[in-house]
Amino acid sequence: MTTPHKIVFANEKGGTGKSTTAVHVAVALAYQGAKVGAIDLDPRQRTFYRYFENRLDTEKRRDIELPGAAVGVFGGPSVEALDEMVAEISEGLDFLIFDTPGRDDKYARHVATQADTLVTPLNDSFVDFDLIGQVDAETFKVKKLSFYAELIWETRKKRGMATVTEGKREMDWIVLRNRVQHVEARNMRRIDEALTELSRRVGFRVAPGLSERVIYRELFPSGLTLLDKGHLGDLATSHLVARQELRALVKGLNLPMPETANAQAKGDAVDQAA
Repeated sequence: MTTPHKIVFANEKGGTGKSTTAVHVAVALAYQGAKVGAIDLDPRQRTFYRYFENRLDTEKRRDIELPGAAVGVFGGPSVEALDEMVAEISEGLDFLIFDTPGRDDKYARHVATQADTLVTPLNDSFVDFDLIGQVDAETFKVKKLSFYAELIWETRKKRGMATVTEGKREMDWIVLRNRVQHVEARNMRRIDEALTELSRRVGFRVAPGLSERVIYRELFPSGLTLLDKGHLGDLATSHLVARQELRALVKGLNLPMPETANAQAKGDAVDQAA
């Protein structure tokens, strides 16, 4: 049995747009004809799960059908139980997405080490950068890796060896720059330089994320996304720009689309969102 491509959205700090990004990527993949499943690893907030609950409610209320994902919630009691849930839910899927809590969590660390694509959203600030590396207070040069970056670095090295000996997939680690503040040019430049330096040391890719926009908070109660054309009403220019950002984000992840995905959907869903 082929296993789904595992996409893990992980950041030990909250408020980085992790769940919002994960939801939009899941829906984007579904629109392209992929079979998508997801596990929400935050049983307290369950933001990802609630988003898709709201989406189902909107489908029933409006009598419409929307592409989506089969979503479950995991809250314990063990890593072994999580692996069992993963094995059970994986059958027939092309992608399995994990949305992790914004804190240090053993289950989040476990799935991060199992990821085929690890996505770490960061706000454009050194407060968030501290999650993956520490910088010098005067020069803003990277002094050392964080514990989290060390963990992923060691995991990727082991996975690299297993790729050769056991045929396992390599891990693609992507740092998403979310909520970029275009007015802070000096801060942006320093963050960019630090990310570039650290990416060369530990091998992650930097990709564009989502800007801070009210529409993402407004869409949550309905479970709709920016890709749900025809169901959103009149959109402002800023919303169309946001679609362009989402299109660039999904493209930047460079995910392997399955051959079984609907050819027409592959060609038009995300592209037509522009």
